Amino acid sequence: MSHPPTGQGSKSETLGERRHSRRVALPVGLYKHAVAVFLGALVLFIIGTSFVQELADPGLLEGVLLTGVMVCGVLAVGGRRQALLLAALLAVPALGAKWLNHFWPDLISPGVPLLLGVLLLAVVTFQLLRFILRAPRVDAEVLSAGVATYLMLALMWAMLYLLAASLIPNAFVLSDSVSASKTLDGFNALYFSFITLCTVGYGDIVPAAPVVRMLVVLEAVTGVLYMSVLIARLVTLYTSKQE
Repeated sequence: MSHPPTGQGSKSETLGERRHSRRVALPVGLYKHAVAVFLGALVLFIIGTSFVQELADPGLLEGVLLTGVMVCGVLAVGGRRQALLLAALLAVPALGAKWLNHFWPDLISPGVPLLLGVLLLAVVTFQLLRFILRAPRVDAEVLSAGVATYLMLALMWAMLYLLAASLIPNAFVLSDSVSASKTLDGFNALYFSFITLCTVGYGDIVPAAPVVRMLVVLEAVTGVLYMSVLIARLVTLYTSKQE
């Protein structure tokens, strides 16, 4: 009775594991380094919004930067056809509503592009989280997806804060050092979202409405849980690779 050569079973298992890894680690982006480009667009938007506030029309450049973020977000999750179609179907009306509201504010409510933008970012966030949790190893794409997802959470909540401020009167209390008009604009919403996500809280912007306070609680909890889960996942992948 013949026996298989020693090590043949382990070799077959290794080949099977490699095939399984290739099957699970589907490309998340439409092209190589799409996630890294999306991360760059997010960083450019976050930094750029702080330099356009003194311009005559800061909303124009903010809209251009946000358009780049949304387009790059669609491409960053376009590796799967279903994800690409879903993200594109959300991005087209979101961008259309954004620019309609900018040039013809009387035609469309400002809450419409904000709501569509939140839905698009939620889809992109879900796809990137799915990619991170199913990745068989830690590489530059996984790290880019992890950082981009964290920045997207702040941007998504900033849109929710702007949406709440447009629907609820006196939803936020702003100090004089933040805004003389006492209204929450795009940059202040992004600033407040980041200090909430990082659980810093300087007290210069205070949520007043109960709905906004609940949004703040959810963002703070999401930020803490995301960092805990992400670090645990990356450590697990790195340890598995070393073993």
